[in-house]
Amino acid sequence: MPIKTCIFDAYGTLFDVNAAARLAAAEPGRDALAAVWPQVARDWRLKQLQYTWLRAVAGQHCDFWQVTQDGLDWAMEAAGLDDVELRERLLALYWELPAYAEVPDMLAELNARGLQAGILSNGSPDMLAGAVESAGLGEFISASLSVETVGVFKPHASVYDLVEAHYGCARDEVLFVSSNGWDAAGASGYGFTTAWVNRAGEPMDRLYAKPHHVLTDLTSIPDLT
Repeated sequence: MPIKTCIFDAYGTLFDVNAAARLAAAEPGRDALAAVWPQVARDWRLKQLQYTWLRAVAGQHCDFWQVTQDGLDWAMEAAGLDDVELRERLLALYWELPAYAEVPDMLAELNARGLQAGILSNGSPDMLAGAVESAGLGEFISASLSVETVGVFKPHASVYDLVEAHYGCARDEVLFVSSNGWDAAGASGYGFTTAWVNRAGEPMDRLYAKPHHVLTDLTSIPDLT
């Protein structure tokens, strides 16, 4: 079946999750963070994801904002940063993450071709609404679907079910795009056509399924439809 709907993961796929630490580190008086911000950004993201998996396995769900805060607290402690004001600044910036440079034109091209573009994310509804508005993507995104509807994080199948339920499309009519290899693999196993945006050039995850396409950025997404 031809692709009718393009669904994107949000954080790390459309929105630059490293930007909060990078932007804060560039502010005056942030010398301590400036010396370690790549480590903070990396650890923050890693722990954020690990906590979603562990909570899903344990049946201890909370919203994504909680694991975002918990991940930052771990990352700051690991970097030796004990600064309440800095913590609040980093969290505030997380609500204003910029989109990657190619995102607006890519989404505009999808819309011009008559394709719907939506988000399927671990993010809570208010976080997603803030990110979409801050990045100026509202005119391109038809829906932001959150795991909060089902109360478990990706890659649980009930999360991917939200796409079919909302759009009324068959699985093979969906192109699912994620910067997380495990997420793209999960969506492949579910039955979506998938693209892994492997910006960091990481190895393929050894999982039960693999992404159909591997890209370095989002520019060529319209050509996969």
